[in-house]
Amino acid sequence: MRKPWIGGNWKCNGTKASIEALATELNKADWDPQSMDVVISPTFLHIPITQQKLKNTFIVCAQNVSKTGNGAFTGEVSVDMLKDMGLTWTLIGHSERRQFYSESDEVVAAKVEACQKAGVCAAVCIGEVLAEREANKTNEVCKRQVEAFIPKVNDWSKVIIAYEPVWAIGTGKVATPEQAQDAHKAIRDVLRAKCGDATADSVRIAYGGSVTPDNCKTLISQPDVDGFLVGGASLKPTFVEIINSGKSKL
Repeated sequence: MRKPWIGGNWKCNGTKASIEALATELNKADWDPQSMDVVISPTFLHIPITQQKLKNTFIVCAQNVSKTGNGAFTGEVSVDMLKDMGLTWTLIGHSERRQFYSESDEVVAAKVEACQKAGVCAAVCIGEVLAEREANKTNEVCKRQVEAFIPKVNDWSKVIIAYEPVWAIGTGKVATPEQAQDAHKAIRDVLRAKCGDATADSVRIAYGGSVTPDNCKTLISQPDVDGFLVGGASLKPTFVEIINSGKSKL
């Protein structure tokens, strides 16, 4: 059985006051961290206060990491710095990084490689834009994006894949449970073909894209949906309901 993974991506949001208030509500959530991972990604500036205010059953995760190490790389945060701050997880390749900051498949692969060498876990984001979905290229796009970083992975226990159809992120449009399942199965089939059955059966694939307390239970009921990467809904106290939905996989 794959361990459920429920992630909240706060994106470029938050103040000290809002995080303290939200943490008070999120800390009411109750789960066994041995059975389910619950991961919160604040901005880099807000990592310390998030670590301080959330109870330690939450995993605090970076939203990004540099493909380079320490040195003359102004504005970057290295994987060694994440480890120094006690972080064991980072997001990589979110669609907003790909769209607005020109992160190519090659850049994403380099970041995966850096995390693998440092032993940091990575949630690697993939997904198609609306034009690709309408052209029936979803599986083709996901296959290309996954195959780009497969050669960089030595330890799949430190990688999850977050499938986020770009057309569903922050739009209120959500993939149907059937669409999510079809995409997740296709991604797992890529892993099966390239990495073997054991890897394909063990790697967790989370869904992201307008996940809410209203739709999370039907989405996570799909056999290949192992959890969520949630954006706006993770900034609300009702994110607790999404966390709770993960228990249905146990």
